[in-house]
Amino acid sequence: MFECFFPDRREESAWTIDYAKLYSEGYRGVIFDIDNTLSVHGGPPPDATKQLFARLHELGMFTCLLSNNKEPRVKPFAEEVSSPYICNAGKPSVRGYEEAMERMGTDRRTTVFVGDQLFTDIWGAKRTGIYSILVNPIDPHEEIQIVLKRYLERIVLHFYKKC
Repeated sequence: MFECFFPDRREESAWTIDYAKLYSEGYRGVIFDIDNTLSVHGGPPPDATKQLFARLHELGMFTCLLSNNKEPRVKPFAEEVSSPYICNAGKPSVRGYEEAMERMGTDRRTTVFVGDQLFTDIWGAKRTGIYSILVNPIDPHEEIQIVLKRYLERIVLHFYKKC
């Protein structure tokens, strides 16, 4: 019933994922959501995120930021982590995910998506056929429309745990 929203995997955070293992499994590109995945909503990239992107690039992984936010939010963040980006992505639309893969030179078999929301991030990745990893939101203080979606996410994740 809710399978289209189920992530392929769950992790505590974007920083706890074993990217070297993903690389050894053939993954070459990582698409990331920004807000509440890599930083607090609207905040700059923390040092841990900058270090993560440096480590990914050293591994030989390509990265791309995929955000529904506008360019004034996304561009400076992307510049600080040296990554291409797509703003106004319209997630869960497949279009942004496909464009991100094109920019990285990867495909569905070699791309991973990392995000914190089921109904935009994960659903879009699943619709695109990309391996998806759901991480816990960094900051529980969110805009009201996201808070309401989190209640629905809890219901879906209840069934995810039973699988």
